[in-house]
Amino acid sequence: MDRKREVALITGASRGIGRAIAQALSETGFRVLITYRNRAEEAHELVERIAAKGGIAQAIQADVGIPTEAQRIVQSGLETFGQIDVLVNNAGVSLARGPLAQYPLADWEETLRVNLNGPFYLIRAVLPHMRERAKGHIVNISSNVTQRFPAALGPYTVSKAGLEALTRILAKEEGSHGIRVNAVAPGPIATEMLEKSFASMGPERAEAFVRSVPLGRIGRPEEIAAVVRFLVSEDASFVTGQVIYVNGGGPGNLS
Repeated sequence: MDRKREVALITGASRGIGRAIAQALSETGFRVLITYRNRAEEAHELVERIAAKGGIAQAIQADVGIPTEAQRIVQSGLETFGQIDVLVNNAGVSLARGPLAQYPLADWEETLRVNLNGPFYLIRAVLPHMRERAKGHIVNISSNVTQRFPAALGPYTVSKAGLEALTRILAKEEGSHGIRVNAVAPGPIATEMLEKSFASMGPERAEAFVRSVPLGRIGRPEEIAAVVRFLVSEDASFVTGQVIYVNGGGPGNLS
């Protein structure tokens, strides 16, 4: 195996945005390690798809919101590939909608556990390796909700706002170690999560929401992947601590 080829770890990559990121980085030349929680069939199909195009990929089942699981993911990547150059924290959940005052405590805790604690655990696990090599890229996938603060999406919004704060703080702390940390905040992207949101809104409100996007459409997962690919490239060598909104100009309100 060519140890000179860089390695990217992408969480939650069995579908949607994570899948597109894994494919884009593989096409760029990265060897990729993808994680999945429940969708084994989709994850392994992606590994096969990448291999069919001449790439190298491995899938690992894990729950990123458990500290020991995060450590296991990183250890697996190091044992398999010898290095981890890029960490993309994409795995996330959006559970029940509703006002904070009545929000189920279990759903609140699960949202923060996966969306905020998970990236923190993985970053903690991979930092010693990146520091030792004096290089590394971390990209956290946030959300356009941090610009809108919509009602009824409180826990999800809080988790993503925390993730952006984590991004900016880490960029300051790790820059001297040669590690760049950025975030990408998608707007409405054609994913299963958006489909569920549109279904709950009904066709008329969903259509009005799409019309409210200045570019007049929803985005594609590949458009998020393109920004991630830029951020981990040498073209972005002076970019760190940034949150890049990829949202078609700012969509309307889902609430």
